[in-house]
Amino acid sequence: MNFLAPIGRTFIRFLSATGRLSWFTCRGLSHCVRPPFYWRQIGRQIIDIGYYSLPVVGLTALFTGMVLALQTYSGFSRFDANSAIPTVVILSITRELGPVLTGLMVAGRIGAAIAAELGTMRVTEQIDALTTLSTNPFKYLIVPRLLAGTLLLPVLVLLADIIGVFGGFLVSVYRLDFNAAHYISESWKYLEFRDVTSGLWKAAAFGFIIVLMGSYNGFNSKGGAQGVGAATTNAVVSASILILISNYLLTGIFFAG
Repeated sequence: MNFLAPIGRTFIRFLSATGRLSWFTCRGLSHCVRPPFYWRQIGRQIIDIGYYSLPVVGLTALFTGMVLALQTYSGFSRFDANSAIPTVVILSITRELGPVLTGLMVAGRIGAAIAAELGTMRVTEQIDALTTLSTNPFKYLIVPRLLAGTLLLPVLVLLADIIGVFGGFLVSVYRLDFNAAHYISESWKYLEFRDVTSGLWKAAAFGFIIVLMGSYNGFNSKGGAQGVGAATTNAVVSASILILISNYLLTGIFFAG
């Protein structure tokens, strides 16, 4: 039966990690609804997560919309279905590509930064110093990031939706010779309110996941510089995987019918 031992150890480690993450999540959520709040820290995180992420999110959305229009035209022209291109572009971006790509780009930027910052604070004992100074590390370090990430990702996704649709419009009108007025009318024709709101709800969930995984891995890092590097990598990888999994689950909830 010795060959079963590695499987058992892996399963036990998985359950242990899941339990630690669940406890960390519960602590973070409980502190998010209880004062005091460090508003200066929250404002700083809003700028870091929201404002400084705009360039990478905007460029990603713009070229995604442009490429989507080109690829859709290349495929739909075989079936004389070019009139469906505006609808496909706007629905694809608002429902899926906007939230998912924004989440993945922010995970690469913000998740890594959070894990590196908190990991450095952990290995240099700055987090322990906060406790010594009677400052709750969760209140001061985790809660501002969770609040800012959850609130700012929908804003970034909304901007990404607008920029992505505009990128598809530019390519369709100035390269594929679509009529601008007809393209706009076709884009609005089949767009529903829940197409946009579902993407914004996904964005809020993705923002929470990104900050949670970055904070968890950084807060619990150990082993010096090597441990900080491992925490940064784990934060980005785990956040990206959870974004894709939660995207499927949320899509099933919003569009099951």
